[in-house]
Amino acid sequence: MYIPQEIIRAKRDGKKLSEQQILNFVDGLVTGKFNDAQVGSMAMAIFQQGMHTEEIVQLTHAMMNSGDVISWPELDKPVVDKHSTGGVGDKVSFMLAAIVASCGAYVPMISGRGLGHTGGTSDKLESINGFNVQPSISDFKRITKELGVAIISQTDNLAPADKRLYGIRDVTATVESIPLITASILSKKLAAGLDALVMDVKVGNGAMMQNIDDATALAKSIVNVANDAGVNTQAIITDMNQVLGSTAGNALEMKETVDYLTGKQREPRLHQVTCQLASAMLINTNIANSHESAMEKIDHVLTSGKAAELFNQMIAELGGPTDFIDNPWESMTKASVIEDVLASEHGYISAMQTRDIGMAVVGMKGGRIANGQKIDHSVGFDRILPLGTLVNKGDVIARVHANDKNTANNAKIQYEQACTLSDSQPEIQPVIHKII
Repeated sequence: MYIPQEIIRAKRDGKKLSEQQILNFVDGLVTGKFNDAQVGSMAMAIFQQGMHTEEIVQLTHAMMNSGDVISWPELDKPVVDKHSTGGVGDKVSFMLAAIVASCGAYVPMISGRGLGHTGGTSDKLESINGFNVQPSISDFKRITKELGVAIISQTDNLAPADKRLYGIRDVTATVESIPLITASILSKKLAAGLDALVMDVKVGNGAMMQNIDDATALAKSIVNVANDAGVNTQAIITDMNQVLGSTAGNALEMKETVDYLTGKQREPRLHQVTCQLASAMLINTNIANSHESAMEKIDHVLTSGKAAELFNQMIAELGGPTDFIDNPWESMTKASVIEDVLASEHGYISAMQTRDIGMAVVGMKGGRIANGQKIDHSVGFDRILPLGTLVNKGDVIARVHANDKNTANNAKIQYEQACTLSDSQPEIQPVIHKII
């Protein structure tokens, strides 16, 4: 048995941890034998020194086995999930889960809370009055079996070691560590009993991974560890140099999800990422045998309304309203102050400091500054114009949703400062960078 400071010291000094040291650390996360300061120190030591693949595998398995591990022997179709490393405006999980389940897979999606400047899928769902992101495991399994899909938050008994570590990483500037991201994601995903997993690894100024080399390293780490664990895993590196879609903020992103599923509005970049990931999930589970056949299935469940209807059923099953897809604002709170963000001059929107826009949402209390903090689901930005748009001085480039005038004004300034206007049309990054 190792005492916490010995394990921290070993990693601080760049030593390879033994399996027993890793098991002691994970046990300490669950039992509290590692206090918050020690967990933060350990996270920083791992962030600074990294981990060997063998250590990451051991950490992942230890965190996975720290609580319930689900299996699905009774299901007759493949069990598949997707996970994103997080970005600003990334609401892909919602439409993706509905689309893929409508095409015939089971999608038991265990989602996270917001981390740093990135929004959390669970937080977005909690914008909906009555929605229960933490049902019992038996209810989670029942709803997945009946509908084919359920999106929930990490329960107290599912990878509890990760749940504690995740919250502390968020407030100790240790979010971007490849070993910790890998173990965090996969401990939850492997505990969900998946046959296949598709990773959306974000790259750019609004992502944890700012450059393609780091994103590739993370993608390879996740793919290697997951495939070693027997889960068929593929990673797709997608662009996060601008907000994904036209909204950033919890309730606003749920409204954009409804507009997407019903066909009212499908922002092209958001649609491309969603279709690419959905296609990969369908191919990796043998539901489709090519990208073309996958796209036919995806188009069918979107145009027929099947995906929208299934999403609505899932919302109702997990405690939300029965008519969310028809009346989303009936069960969500709107911000009291809505103001336009105006272009300061004529030109092309040539760059966007996406992380700063995410932090502006956090600053309006749409994310957390302290672990466990309550958030305001109503705040954020919508009507966000994409890079490459030509605007005149005074044109609306976004709208801010806040709950007092002062906060709205500050957020407008932050948004304006996060956008660069220039005379020449910018070169836009591709939406899909790489498939691993």
